[in-house]
Amino acid sequence: RPRDGSRWRVGGPDDSPLTSSIKGAAAPRNRRLLLRTSAFSLPSSPRLGFPTGRPIPGHSDPFARSPLRRGFFRCSEVSLTSSSDLCSEVDSWFLWIASAMAYQGKKLIDDPNDVVTEFIEGLVETYPGLQYLDGFPQVKVVLRADVSSSTYDKVAVISGGGSGHEPAHAGFVGVGMLTAAICGDVFTSPPVDSILAGIRAVTGPMGCLLIVTNYTGDRLNFGLAAEQAKAEGYNVETVIVGDDCALAPHRGIAGQRGLAGTILVHKVAGAAAATGLSLAEVAAEAKHASEMVGTMGVALSVCTLPGHVTSDRLGPGKMELGLGIHGEPGAAVADLQPVDLVVSHVLKQILSKEPQCVPITRGNRVVLMINGLGATPIMELMIISGKAVPKLQLEHGVAVERVYTGSFMTSIDMAGFSISVMKVNSEILQRLDAPTKAPYWPVGVDGERPPAKLPVPVPPCRSTRNEEVLSQPQELNKNGHMLGAAIEASANAVIDMKDTLNEWDSKVGDGDCGSTMFRGATAILEDMRKCYSLNDAAETVNEIGASIRRVMGGTSGILYDIFCKAAYGKLKECRSAPTSKEWVDALEASIAAISKYGGAAAGYRTMLDALIPAVTVLKEKLDSGVDPLDAFVISSEAAIRGAESTKNMQPQAGRTSYISGDVITTVPDPGAMAVAAWYRAAALAIKKKT
Repeated sequence: RPRDGSRWRVGGPDDSPLTSSIKGAAAPRNRRLLLRTSAFSLPSSPRLGFPTGRPIPGHSDPFARSPLRRGFFRCSEVSLTSSSDLCSEVDSWFLWIASAMAYQGKKLIDDPNDVVTEFIEGLVETYPGLQYLDGFPQVKVVLRADVSSSTYDKVAVISGGGSGHEPAHAGFVGVGMLTAAICGDVFTSPPVDSILAGIRAVTGPMGCLLIVTNYTGDRLNFGLAAEQAKAEGYNVETVIVGDDCALAPHRGIAGQRGLAGTILVHKVAGAAAATGLSLAEVAAEAKHASEMVGTMGVALSVCTLPGHVTSDRLGPGKMELGLGIHGEPGAAVADLQPVDLVVSHVLKQILSKEPQCVPITRGNRVVLMINGLGATPIMELMIISGKAVPKLQLEHGVAVERVYTGSFMTSIDMAGFSISVMKVNSEILQRLDAPTKAPYWPVGVDGERPPAKLPVPVPPCRSTRNEEVLSQPQELNKNGHMLGAAIEASANAVIDMKDTLNEWDSKVGDGDCGSTMFRGATAILEDMRKCYSLNDAAETVNEIGASIRRVMGGTSGILYDIFCKAAYGKLKECRSAPTSKEWVDALEASIAAISKYGGAAAGYRTMLDALIPAVTVLKEKLDSGVDPLDAFVISSEAAIRGAESTKNMQPQAGRTSYISGDVITTVPDPGAMAVAAWYRAAALAIKKKT
């Protein structure tokens, strides 16, 4: 479409401009239109062609429709003559470039070709104990800053492989673990010369051990480098790690892939080398450790390589089981299941007897590694750990001695996880517990682990009133019935609004307002039946605050607790059942307390913008002689108007104050709307009760 009177652009599916342009006259008839595409880089494999089915002028049809790999392409100039409508002519010759740029994955990088070297530079700037060889871009080696081949008197432990699996392997370089890590390009085995450079840099008279993940490129390149190093006089041993339990053992010549269990082998070998053992002894311990570990992975998304297009291979609601770490498809695709079922399936596969991946049987001691694949939150990884430990102990009959949870060997930005289970004895545990300065080995997991962790009891409240002695009266008076009806109606109103509040809050906050309020309302209903002394308004309000405090976190929870405490302070001064005026005093005290401690005021787009109008109108109506119940209902309408008016307010408090005003004006404040809902429900319930 024309952008001005003389220039046209060609775009992708979403009309995003590329480096192509159509130049020529815009409207007059019988004017020649010149179509020229300048040279541009294709980062993936787009297809070039025309929707009309006609070939690109100047090129044969097979060429026009074939995938073009990364490179440069120049289309010849094309002259078009428009006899009627230039726009329709251009439409018929619209250059279609599907998925070339519009769906390229977002990355915080400059040049995809520099990501590995820039990662290494950032890593060594962060950790003083690390250094790299001055050989960029061909040689990408991270090594201990305190090690020199001429003076190092222990076995050097070296690993590596393609990048994109960070922190593996460079993040595990340090005293007590790896001596050096050889980094290839993303998902590409490092070249032989780079591996040789690493061997030469850190290998002293004790020799070096190469720990290699079982991929063909890694085996070949590390193998050739080892042979060349031996020819140069270095003492070199190699251990291949293939811990993948998704594939049958001895399947083809490729064998089982090396996955996150490799990190445990790094630790065992590094700790053994640190004690001064010989190369043969270190290699033997590493080989034994590699035979004791099994791993299986699950992916919820496909990773996106820097500069490449995001794949849509894995559809919504699907997961891949038994995947590798290079973005290749998993062994199977299945519907997404609850995490409990997924963890059960993975553990059964790892510990299966037919075929047996690892020699683990009931009564054995094991360590567990839960590994994030790059985009899985720590919260979800910890949930997986919490599911896996009891399943191993109760269903599979093994003793879990250590649990390592985090991201150890990733697949760039893949959402998913892998589980590794290693059979251990006292010697392996000693190696795993040995100190290390490797920056990404987890701390705080060494030492004896109890077979079952019981939660520490919550300290009792020092209040003179104990929850155990509080109970709902056997017989409620009139005020107790009305108060109970108001509380129940208010709580149910909040429960009914859960999804709506969350939807509003997702646009202007963190999206959990409804869920937080739901927890509070549910707790209030449960506790009311057990321990609210409804005939005593002050104590009931105080207990509502206790219920909220117990289950509602965040700012809203503490503000409602303050609300109840302030109201309780006023109501407990009443000699009998509170009058309408005394309820107004209690509400005003609550508003003052929230304003004092929360810093909000009228017009700040908070819960007070519903409370303040409501209490103001309630007080005015009572002062003018309106029936208290009618005044309560009328004031609830003011609460609704006040809450809805927050759409037009600029926020001055809370997370919402950080958000653009354009977004804010699309929804009201969720907290204010929640107040209006429970206030209105309480008013109508009391009115109905009478």
